[in-house]
Amino acid sequence: CLLFLLDNDEYRPPVWKSYLYQLQQEAPHPRRVTCISEVENRPKYYGREYHGMISREEADQLLSVAEGSYLIRESQRQPGTYTLALRRCVWWGVTPQACEMPSRESYVLRKEEKSLVHKAKAEGKEQGMVAAALGMKMSPQKPPATLWQPLKLFAYSQLTSLVRRATLKESERAPKYEKVHNFKVHTFRGPHWCEYCANFMWGLIAQGVKCADCGLNVHKQCSKVVPNDCKPDLKHVKKVYSCDLTTLVKAHNATRPMVVDMCIREIEARGLKSEGLYRVSGFSDFIEDVKLSFDRDGEKADISVSVYEDINVITGALKLYFRDLPIPIITYDAYPRVMEAAKLTDPDERLEALHEALKQMPPAHCETLRYLMAHLKRVTQNEKDNLMNAENLGIVFGPTLMRAPDLDAMTALNDIRYQRQVVELLIKNEDILF
Repeated sequence: CLLFLLDNDEYRPPVWKSYLYQLQQEAPHPRRVTCISEVENRPKYYGREYHGMISREEADQLLSVAEGSYLIRESQRQPGTYTLALRRCVWWGVTPQACEMPSRESYVLRKEEKSLVHKAKAEGKEQGMVAAALGMKMSPQKPPATLWQPLKLFAYSQLTSLVRRATLKESERAPKYEKVHNFKVHTFRGPHWCEYCANFMWGLIAQGVKCADCGLNVHKQCSKVVPNDCKPDLKHVKKVYSCDLTTLVKAHNATRPMVVDMCIREIEARGLKSEGLYRVSGFSDFIEDVKLSFDRDGEKADISVSVYEDINVITGALKLYFRDLPIPIITYDAYPRVMEAAKLTDPDERLEALHEALKQMPPAHCETLRYLMAHLKRVTQNEKDNLMNAENLGIVFGPTLMRAPDLDAMTALNDIRYQRQVVELLIKNEDILF
């Protein structure tokens, strides 16, 4: 460090990009409008955002619910040509006159070229900030005065049930795998500098705090202003079970925990028709062996049929992983809203409220839950063999996926039946809610 100071005329401490970080977090994100019906001849490179050959008016109605929503439709004038229709939100500044201005840009994606071509408008040809939806950098320009108009949206209550359900999927939640630092008081050996403010850490003991997941060293006071951008390092994450879910997926640079992926692959490969799947318990000692194997070997853990012939051992290990999570899959923050949604009587309102509650969950939790529900739906499709329907799986997974946050015993007991109903709803409406 001394040599560094001697070789440089001026020492420049690192600048924390907190402002840029904040802008990144506040950037708009796309909201996919999902087609809930099966569309024939859907191109293989499109997902459920493809609505087939629908008119522009029908597309406008589907897009009218929220800013940033988008869908893909086949052109009626030029079959084989696909249009990405979206409703974007433009921000021109922070003055009182600046506001959200609804507008729709159409982009044409041709199969032959597979390239995004801007479809010029008949009037205006204005450009907007659609970087979040399209991954392009476009500079905002001052709009013509004729474009300022009040925000006009269809009354949500007047939308048909079909449209309301179609707009549920692909929520407004930004897919940020954000994680809070896990700071603990630490005694550093030798001179140490804060990695946030670049100032010296004074004292002989407990000079500052250290993140147990990524190893970031900062002053205790600086830890209160450090952004939630922890990037866990595998050398600090010593176990798989009982590890925070977001910490685990960020450390392994994955979207879901490897335990969930590996166990579900094994179950679907050889156990979907096993009678009483997930209801029948495996031998507890073998389940503990699977847990230790994941903690010790990670992705190299062997859970194949040659090692664990009983598929119930694998299902037991998967359920144990969910039970051991320090923060349940359905987090404590989302739990009250999930329970409120389950108590609604109107089916559409219940789905919408549940969808809103799921948006409060961290992305890693939401993605893991989505993957699990898709798997459980495939389990129910083999009900004739395994005798497990959505209601039975709800009884099994209700208390496994959610826990009441600091509620009295009687309230928690009353919530059990609603927990079952929530899981049942998630399984049956997996393709709509996620």
